[in-house]
Amino acid sequence: MAKETPGEMKMDIITGAQIISEALRAQNVRYMFGVVGVPVIEVAMAAQAAGIKYVGMRNEQAACYAASAVGYLTGRPGVCLVVSGPGLIHALGGMANANMNCWPVIVIGGSSDQNQEIMGAFQEFPQVEACRLYSKFSARPSSLEAIPSVIEKAVRSSIYGRPGACYIDIPGDMVNGKVDRSKVREVSCCLPPPVTMAEPQSVSQAVSVLKQSKRPLLIIGKGAAYSRAETNIRDLVDLCGLPFLPTPMGKGVLPDTHPMCVAAARSRALQHADVILLLGARLNWILHFGLPPRFHPDVKIIQVDLCAEELGNNVKPSVALLGDVNAVVKQLLESFRKDPWKYPFDTEWWEILKDKIRSNERASQELALQASVPMNYYTVFYRVRELLPHNCIIVSEGANTMDIGRTILNNYLPRHRLDAGTFGTMGVGLGFAIAAAAVAKEQIPQQRVICVEGDSAFGFSGMEVETICRYSLPIIIIVVNNNGIYSGLDEDTWKELGKMGELPNVAPPVSLLPNAHYEQVMSAFGGSGYFVRTPEELQAALQESLTDCEKPALINVMIDPYSDRKHQDFPWLTRSNL
Repeated sequence: MAKETPGEMKMDIITGAQIISEALRAQNVRYMFGVVGVPVIEVAMAAQAAGIKYVGMRNEQAACYAASAVGYLTGRPGVCLVVSGPGLIHALGGMANANMNCWPVIVIGGSSDQNQEIMGAFQEFPQVEACRLYSKFSARPSSLEAIPSVIEKAVRSSIYGRPGACYIDIPGDMVNGKVDRSKVREVSCCLPPPVTMAEPQSVSQAVSVLKQSKRPLLIIGKGAAYSRAETNIRDLVDLCGLPFLPTPMGKGVLPDTHPMCVAAARSRALQHADVILLLGARLNWILHFGLPPRFHPDVKIIQVDLCAEELGNNVKPSVALLGDVNAVVKQLLESFRKDPWKYPFDTEWWEILKDKIRSNERASQELALQASVPMNYYTVFYRVRELLPHNCIIVSEGANTMDIGRTILNNYLPRHRLDAGTFGTMGVGLGFAIAAAAVAKEQIPQQRVICVEGDSAFGFSGMEVETICRYSLPIIIIVVNNNGIYSGLDEDTWKELGKMGELPNVAPPVSLLPNAHYEQVMSAFGGSGYFVRTPEELQAALQESLTDCEKPALINVMIDPYSDRKHQDFPWLTRSNL
């Protein structure tokens, strides 16, 4: 047996899977979600060995939703790990959703071996090219040694500028390929995203416009939540006395119960405001493009955004403030502290807003107090609101379920509401809930995640209930069941339809099976399932679910299939009002 010669060094062999996982950990990536198979099983195992939490999902789309939600909640991208071909294609919806929401996420897709390219390999697909449409960065490392550099660039690209999705393609022969560790270049963690500030002259101009306003309004978007701007925004609102309106995921940046919140007078506030300070929100379909008749034709917009290309979309701003929302609000605060100004609380504008708030709240309460069974949406949400802890994370999706629930279920803390978002994506609910619960379980173990789903929305990713139970995640799912999409049919009508002909020919396209027992899905995997019809049954089930912090639960709430929202001054389109 040959002896080791003096000076000869023992090689430290490392696999591609280990390089990937250690590079991710070096970039402070902590969570990975995926559906494993050939060729990425070893990547998931190596990730766990490197200290990354791996959550195995039941569908790649839900896995990508979860990974992107982690990016929003923590400011650091989660990873979605998928197999080649169809596995990656299933994840494209999550990538598109992340890009539209401006959330950072890294998708790592296995692909066919390099020496089989263009030969018709198993699940061969032009993955790098396909992902370019849905991501900020899409690449395949040229070698094992190059993997850490590619991962660093992907993570950096996902969080710098406007956050979004990035894709890394890993051929199967790279996953199990081996190389001497000394040949792999170590890449340190990328620096935090640069914080940009607005031009001082523009800040002064914005302050001047606000001080001249007769009917000011502050709109808080999810960009403000992502920027962690809650402290400075609270100080600005309190210092200047500004009425504010949160967008759906801007809820909680300031508590919904804050005296300056005018969410209950949303339409009136948008229609009549003469100056709007727009913080991290886009004038897209969610805000009616900033155009009449939903906005005043002469409204002056002060637009704050970190993306220069966003400034002036649909409406030319009176003042454009390019920069990080938190930093720009701090600049505004400094100006107002040097030269104080506070909008009076006894103005006609405040009276208009308060009158509309009282009117809308009365209408909602009248519907909530209706004693009829089956229940309506308002009865359900008012009863739920009475029991929810203030620090719970609310995830919501559906049509009326999400829209009405948003107006009633309060948020008190930033980044504590997740919903269908800018892309209006159905099917995000359980993936988002799993992500929120995974983060909460590590940071605040007793925090609950409440996932409020329409019955149609639940169907998109219902098998993720098994994932929830497998990991004992502190999630309570409330399915608001109206037997359909937007509206359904009662059981007797459904039976009569069956007598009229084949159901595919006569059943309304929006209808689902009446009185479906979705709670049994939860029970099948060991969680607690409840089927409720009355307000008393609902509150008893929710109270029991909240008390048991170790066991996931699903409460299937039967409501009137014909229940609808209260009358609107400006009725929404039938698509989801986000």
